[in-house]
Amino acid sequence: MSVSRATAVVSVILSWAAATAGDTSASRPAPPTSYPDGRPAAARRMEARDQGVVLHHGDGPDRCDLLGARDCWCIESGGTYYLTYDAAGPKGWLTSLAVSKDLVHWKKRGPLLDFGKPGEMDSASASYGVIFPDGGLWHMFYLGTPNTTPAPDLIPALPYVTMKASSDKPEGPWRKQPEVVPFRPRPNTYYSATASPGHVVKHDGEYLQFFSASGFVDKVLKRTIGIARTKDLNGRWVVDDKPIVPLDEQIENTSLHYEPANKTWFLFTNHIGIDERGAEYTDAVWVYWTRDLLKWNAADKAVVLDGANCAWSNRCIGLPTVLKVGRRLAVIYDAPGGNSISHMKRDVGLAWLELPLIPPETGP
Repeated sequence: MSVSRATAVVSVILSWAAATAGDTSASRPAPPTSYPDGRPAAARRMEARDQGVVLHHGDGPDRCDLLGARDCWCIESGGTYYLTYDAAGPKGWLTSLAVSKDLVHWKKRGPLLDFGKPGEMDSASASYGVIFPDGGLWHMFYLGTPNTTPAPDLIPALPYVTMKASSDKPEGPWRKQPEVVPFRPRPNTYYSATASPGHVVKHDGEYLQFFSASGFVDKVLKRTIGIARTKDLNGRWVVDDKPIVPLDEQIENTSLHYEPANKTWFLFTNHIGIDERGAEYTDAVWVYWTRDLLKWNAADKAVVLDGANCAWSNRCIGLPTVLKVGRRLAVIYDAPGGNSISHMKRDVGLAWLELPLIPPETGP
């Protein structure tokens, strides 16, 4: 795409977003072509059409999401959509459930898990529940940590680890499985600070989990995606020696879609941007693509949703979960709205991509 055409496309998107959100284009920063610290940007775009907020924080059972709703995972079973999301309440963040028949109208059910006991790895947060059905059971891999920021926000803090729970049905009850330790952060690796849950797929007789990995490089936290493997969902996982893309990509969390029309895998993730003041925040949903699930090229990526095409959040876009709905792909995400980049008081939004997915053209 030429520079002039790209500018025109962005201008149209900004005008549409301003009309639908009551905002002015002047308040929306232009999509970054570079970052102050040199981290890679995504030059191409795969435009999602934003529908707006579909789940507001603040009215969950027992004030469970009083301070925010974010970090979603969505599956469908028997005509019902099950959305796990991080409900930020007065005592901390817990993965909670909302159910829907149409992805727009949601009924909140409250937390699926509770905090662990003092000394346990999920004593401060049991959040981001990634659900995978298999073998007549529902398996949940969730984020645990014994650390948070100070009250009232109580934002989960490093280290982030992957923990396990299971259930006979997606709505629960869920039973924690502390005896199962899938994998943990490992010193002197690309996942020394974070080894938290990601999308699980079955591939060539084993399970692959595309997990969030991070480590410090010259005292700077950098983030990427790793692959962990197992043949037993209640056993240990073996982590690949190298991530799918370099740590400099600064991405975290995963939701995959396989497109049979062109035999291509698409991995949706959230990108961590940085502003001129050095503040990091989730600035966009990115997508990577490949025909070989085990080989990824960092150059094959595009922006799906950011401040340019989100109708209600101008700067900050949280992690995505995607699923096929008819001839479209739903992209469910969180954001704080307006010009905020806060971790708190986020709501859940819904955007759409037309199927089949086609990688954007390369070159200018």
